[in-house]
Amino acid sequence: MLRTRVITAVISLLVLGAVLFVLPPDAVQIVIGVLILAGAWEWSGFLETKSSSLRLLYIVLVGALVAIVALSNQATLILQIACAWWFIAFIWTFFFPTPIPLAVRWICGILVLIPLFVAMLLLYRLEPQLLLFALLIVWAADIGAYFAGKQFGRVKLAPSISPGKTWEGVFGGLLMVVILSVVWGRIDDLPLAVLVPFCLAVAALSIVGDLTVSMFKRSAGVKDSGKLFPGHGGVLDRVDSVAAAAPLFALGVVWLGLV
Repeated sequence: MLRTRVITAVISLLVLGAVLFVLPPDAVQIVIGVLILAGAWEWSGFLETKSSSLRLLYIVLVGALVAIVALSNQATLILQIACAWWFIAFIWTFFFPTPIPLAVRWICGILVLIPLFVAMLLLYRLEPQLLLFALLIVWAADIGAYFAGKQFGRVKLAPSISPGKTWEGVFGGLLMVVILSVVWGRIDDLPLAVLVPFCLAVAALSIVGDLTVSMFKRSAGVKDSGKLFPGHGGVLDRVDSVAAAAPLFALGVVWLGLV
């Protein structure tokens, strides 16, 4: 399993590099949009329906919203709403398991996917390297958590949501983020006193994204949202943490003057 995960991760990194630094900007925006629509298809699997028509309707709804926000000038407002949503989601994790009404599932999918699209698009337009850095923060937290949890994991983080996650894994992930932010700060000549705490906050929120999507998967009775990435699951399994981290990162780099 680990070998499969590593191979998939390496291939994904190569594809990501080609997308961000080789493709023309219009093509990159299309790729981001397609990624969001793929996530919408997987999220529609949480809607307790086997109707393909209803699942397609959800994709059409998300696609229409993607088109609207792409043409609008409300990126900051959308990202602020997203940060508020993820704070609510953080509180929600303390009370799970709780029933999740169908209407809430529809709305929460939009709150996860649309701000993710806005944040990724904004970061790419600012600098492709910024989008890459945001992704690296999430991946560093995930990798550090995986290995630290395997080696030292004892105290469960949220057993009712994701029994495999531990506090030791969280601290291992945050340590990896500190190392990454220090290296990136030195290379890009950024103030570490600002960059390191900021990256830690982004990484901490990425954990909330992971747990939140896990709540919906557990409610729907599925382990992985899809099978697109061997050893990793589907699109949502790969972007759940990014969906929470990217809006905060996009707002923060502007507010803190890190661009």
